[in-house]
Amino acid sequence: MDAVMLVGGQGTRLRPLTMSAPKPMLPVAGVPVTAHMLARARDAGIDRVVLATSYRAEVFEEYFGDGSAHGLELEYVTETEPLGTGGAIRNVAGRLRGGPDDPIVIFNGDILSGLDIQALIRRHTAADAAVTLHLTEVPDPRAFGVVPVDADGRVTEFLEKTPDPPTNLINAGCYVFRRSVIDSIAVGRPVSVERETFPGLLAAGTSVMAYPDSTYWLDLGTPAAFVQGSRDLVTGRMVSSALPGPVGDWLVLAGAAVAADAKISG
Repeated sequence: MDAVMLVGGQGTRLRPLTMSAPKPMLPVAGVPVTAHMLARARDAGIDRVVLATSYRAEVFEEYFGDGSAHGLELEYVTETEPLGTGGAIRNVAGRLRGGPDDPIVIFNGDILSGLDIQALIRRHTAADAAVTLHLTEVPDPRAFGVVPVDADGRVTEFLEKTPDPPTNLINAGCYVFRRSVIDSIAVGRPVSVERETFPGLLAAGTSVMAYPDSTYWLDLGTPAAFVQGSRDLVTGRMVSSALPGPVGDWLVLAGAAVAADAKISG
């Protein structure tokens, strides 16, 4: 199965950290966040991932190469100008395999998530949906776009940030697209899936399904979130086969030295 990982963002909220590296390549518990999410994809049975790159695109290929060292086949497609989430997905369509009804998994590369990817795919296939979205609950959804759903799990609308959200379910940044939906996105211009693609599908009466999930989820948008994500990976709250050492109170990377009388925890 093919997947697409969106790793083109500049990470302006994380400057100056992102002056030298794109946000998805910043280390979390010793390795880039992209390495953790590629490992999640591989462990779910996905064998080929197309990375949609833009800012500092060369850094990804320098680190991951053809993907063989990570148990994957990797390809890279670089935007020459920003295309938004939908435009970036459409920009890699020529590298995708399979027929028009085949499922394609799409990941945002700056999210740390414990989502059961196979369960998301099963939900999509069983519902014969055009798109299925991973949704997660947050305590305060006012800072996010929210996604109301009906009793059957169908998405009913997409709402931008509002002071009185009708639900605490938000778009968690992982989707399954029917391949034909990707091919229908406009070419060569910026497209937002949240503001254009998804509302357009709903307006046309097309089936857009939700997969609400309460597993670990963290938007790595701030320095504090990177600290939290590293802590959660090291202590085992978030599981990743890309973690370069055993789970515990600490993780000491190769080449580091810790004083014999030091006490490390948490």
